Amino acid sequence: MKDKIFGVLQRVGRSFMLPIAILPVAGLLLGLGSSFTNETMLKAYGLLGIMGPGTVFNAIFQVMSNAGNIVFTNLPIIFAMGVAIGMAKKEKEVAALAAAIAFFIMHASIGAMITINGGAEKMLEGATTDVVGITSLQMGVFGGIIVGLGVAALHNKFYKIELPQVLSFFGGTRFVPIICSLVFTLVGILMFFIWPVIQSGIYSVGDLVLNSGYAGTWVYGFMERLLIPFGLHHVFYLPFWQTGVGGTMEVGGQLIEGAQNIFFAQLADPSVTKFAVSATRFMSGKFPLMIFGLPGAALAMYRTAKPEKKKAVAGLLLSAALTSMITGITEPLEFTFLFVAPLLYGIHCVFAGLAYMLMHVFKVGVGMTFSGGLIDMFLFGIMQGNGKTNWIWIVIVGIVYFIVYYFLFSFLIKKLDLKTPGRDDSEEVKLYRRSDVEAKKNGKSENGENSDVDELSEMITNGLGGKKNISDVDCCATRLRCTVFKAELVNDGMLKATGASGVVHKGNGVQVIYGPKVTVIKSNLEDYLETAPNIEYNGSNSQSDEVENKTEDGNNQKEQETKIVKSIIISSPITGIAADLGTAPDEAFASRMMGDGAVVTPTDSVVKAPADGEIVFVFDTKHAVGFTTEDGISMIIHIGIDTVKLNGEGFDVMVEAGQKVKKGDPIMKLDLDYLSANAPSLASPVMCTELSDNQKIRLLKEGDIQAGESLFAIDIYE
Repeated sequence: MKDKIFGVLQRVGRSFMLPIAILPVAGLLLGLGSSFTNETMLKAYGLLGIMGPGTVFNAIFQVMSNAGNIVFTNLPIIFAMGVAIGMAKKEKEVAALAAAIAFFIMHASIGAMITINGGAEKMLEGATTDVVGITSLQMGVFGGIIVGLGVAALHNKFYKIELPQVLSFFGGTRFVPIICSLVFTLVGILMFFIWPVIQSGIYSVGDLVLNSGYAGTWVYGFMERLLIPFGLHHVFYLPFWQTGVGGTMEVGGQLIEGAQNIFFAQLADPSVTKFAVSATRFMSGKFPLMIFGLPGAALAMYRTAKPEKKKAVAGLLLSAALTSMITGITEPLEFTFLFVAPLLYGIHCVFAGLAYMLMHVFKVGVGMTFSGGLIDMFLFGIMQGNGKTNWIWIVIVGIVYFIVYYFLFSFLIKKLDLKTPGRDDSEEVKLYRRSDVEAKKNGKSENGENSDVDELSEMITNGLGGKKNISDVDCCATRLRCTVFKAELVNDGMLKATGASGVVHKGNGVQVIYGPKVTVIKSNLEDYLETAPNIEYNGSNSQSDEVENKTEDGNNQKEQETKIVKSIIISSPITGIAADLGTAPDEAFASRMMGDGAVVTPTDSVVKAPADGEIVFVFDTKHAVGFTTEDGISMIIHIGIDTVKLNGEGFDVMVEAGQKVKKGDPIMKLDLDYLSANAPSLASPVMCTELSDNQKIRLLKEGDIQAGESLFAIDIYE
């Protein structure tokens, strides 16, 4: 149960990363725009004549300020769409549209209830606000998160729904916005009664934290760092930054909720002369920690490394330290000692809480977008002036932190012989298959052709136990977040050999720490998984799943120990020449790495549905179609060999993803003359890609075959 809850929270936390990712850009626009349109600051630096009202520069910076401010003003709907996208399993664009619609409908319903019950003046003071032009309850990003989570749940349940024939047009993904509209009309009505009670509870929690003074600030900083290894820090700090838990304040005549929202509202208000420390107490503690403390720890680890390994360690630690200082992304550095010296990380968490508390004590009013690096410090501290922010205390405390981290880490590493980078005698073991080594040596794939395989993604996939073992893949700012079916198949050594700083396990959740480059790794991995062999990987390259045994003459199949309970017949989608899949002129197909079935070389131009079912996907290059039969058999019809390189030329696809088809319905038309002239082979694999252990392929016909004629059977055993 705990593992399940962790997995859900992990998915919720990572779903926050998409809307959070826009904040640095929005903060940059707002920070620069507000700073250079603030007449007080311009006077202080003698820039009023150049950048004052009426100048071109003033107009430019005013546009920048408004562009950045609009993001923070509309964070609730951004979170609604972002969370829906992050939590949706497939068809994420549909989830995003449904979330936007649901958000409007929920607040419109609340607005109608407010009007029916006497208008906003009858509500408690501060309980209502303007949400995208609608008078509604002050729900902040909580409202957006509620919509995002609710829409994602409805989307995942209904995006494949099949309705009766008369209503079939409204089935599948089209049904999602419909059901979300109905549900969130009701949610809006309920929220009119429920949210004021919830709001009172939120304010009570906020008051408790705010009234706990410096001790509360320390606890906040300590917990925020402590949750980093579990990937739940987003879930922890977001309520403080974006809701009433982090306090409320009137800024520019508007009641603002949440520490970060308060800070940016004050940043946009030229009348503010001092940023509220009650808000920035939940942010400013990161600056001395990330800019000074962790680089001190990096220097300590470098100085205590073995002499012969210092050169190798220097590059690793320098890169991680600069990442922490400039961008505020600390995990590459933190995870270099978390797994090998958890004691140091525990001390680090204590000092993190202390950093937040000291910034609170010295009334430092520097906010941030999502990091505590030099970029945010310059924009929201130095540029705003010390009188407004007290940013100088970041430097003073930071220097002390650098010294303390350096000497304390150096002492403990030496005293306790902690195996930080460069102190471990063991060499890094890189787990390669023999075929990988040969391919790298020859610059070719196993079939002798130039290899286009993404080797890093292949190794990550194998490290996670193979494609068949991977349930879903996502990432946050620094980690690849995956859910697997069998945790025991995950190979930490192989994953670390791909450049990961560490691997975190929690139930079936796996987090692989790569640092800021993780988004590229995730995108490449998703691309690789589209066509990767659907197998489990347990450390060998054995493809021993084939159980088709033959007698000595090789013509008769060995008698099965279990009996056949059902056979599913798959018809040929093409008129042509049928043959065993092992004859395909491509090793990946012939070895059945991608599935089992048959191969048909077309002599007719029309490709037809091999059974009643649904089109699952059509490749962008049109050369292959994914198909699911009514019996639940997943298939792929792949026209020709290496036809992906033709970029869709020679193919006229007549169906689209999600479309229901009947056996014999045309799904594609081929230009056989063009394909014959430009493709290495017209041999077309027709494969079942996700067969169970008790499902085996039996070829029914070889030689000339007509479209619609039985091609092979899927025998299902007891």
